[in-house]
Amino acid sequence: MGESIDDAAGEAFDKTAKLMGLDYPGGPLLSKLAEKGTPGRFKFPRPMTDRPGLDMSFSGLKTFTANTIAANGDDEQTRADIALAFEEAVCATLAIKCKRALEQTGLKRIVMAGGVSANRRLRAELKTLADKMGGEVYYPRTEFCTDNGAMIAYAGMQRLKNGDTVDLLVQATPRWPIDQLEPIK
Repeated sequence: MGESIDDAAGEAFDKTAKLMGLDYPGGPLLSKLAEKGTPGRFKFPRPMTDRPGLDMSFSGLKTFTANTIAANGDDEQTRADIALAFEEAVCATLAIKCKRALEQTGLKRIVMAGGVSANRRLRAELKTLADKMGGEVYYPRTEFCTDNGAMIAYAGMQRLKNGDTVDLLVQATPRWPIDQLEPIK
């Protein structure tokens, strides 16, 4: 229904954390820093929410964060305030897009996955949204909220067990649509 046209939300968290000098994976560290932030000091844009549709873009928000860091110094409280504003913007954007998706489909369930689904603010916002719309939100326990590396490795193992192999000259296909992948027989 919608997709990221550049950085995914989790990728934006990690890249923004790097801008702030945090280790990888940066999403959890940025969120921890955001807990010390002053609400309302900075207000970041909600990307692509002024347009119809469900596509998302977070690279501009990352640039906005970099510019905010450059213009406001690098003391610990400022970094925390910027982290909070960034986290609020990403979570609000995802909630807005989820609300649109529920309205367009008439469905009442939200299912979260991936590393960003461990974010407490996002979980709370989507729970509030689901409650307001008479729906439900589902997500894995936080220890299972990781990036897709493990899933990709597992899928590769299943293909190898099935005898599916290719030579080492294979062309990588980023963002490979799942409907273009031959099923395992």
